[in-house]
Amino acid sequence: MSNHSEFSHHTNHSEHSNSHAISARFRGFLPVVIDVETAGFNCRTDALLEVAAVILDMNSHGELYAKETVHCNVEPFRGANLEKSALEFTGIDPHSPYRNAQPEKLALDKIFSPVRKALKTTGCTRAILVGHNASFDHGFIFAAAERCEVKRNPFHPFSSFDTTTLAALAYGQTVLAKACAHASIEFDGREAHSAKYDTEKTAELFCKIINKWRHLGGWPLTL
Repeated sequence: MSNHSEFSHHTNHSEHSNSHAISARFRGFLPVVIDVETAGFNCRTDALLEVAAVILDMNSHGELYAKETVHCNVEPFRGANLEKSALEFTGIDPHSPYRNAQPEKLALDKIFSPVRKALKTTGCTRAILVGHNASFDHGFIFAAAERCEVKRNPFHPFSSFDTTTLAALAYGQTVLAKACAHASIEFDGREAHSAKYDTEKTAELFCKIINKWRHLGGWPLTL
């Protein structure tokens, strides 16, 4: 892994200085926003149906931004429970051929591969999952990784960043749509409960809160 003091990285947003490297912001963790759509609430028994990830980076001004989105529809694992009420809520037909769904292992590979690449590029030591009610997404990602015997899960095994808590602090709201409204982020309720859309909106919200904290003088720390 690259030494952080020697690290430099180029993006379309211009060159990082070391003080604005994302590896220096979250003690070496790379925030990756995740959202899943599922066929229930139990990560051990209920099917994972969609997963999306937004990989974040930091520009030369020290501002966080969404760099890359990855999305995959997922085939229910063998013996998975499909809760009728959950499917009615999301509107997902898990058996539709138009979903072009992938088996869990291939879906996780599609998500994890660019995350591992970003870790190497940025000099971060591990990805940390960012989610709205993050424990839910974390549970399903790790249960799927365990079922598929993934050997190199790039995410921290128990830590996560929760935008529900951050939005409550910053805007007094815990529902994603309402938090986005208070943050002046456009949110289309008709697009909600799509993993890709919800992940991109969660990423936008997370970046806005982190950047706002910096602009208010909360970062970098003055010792």
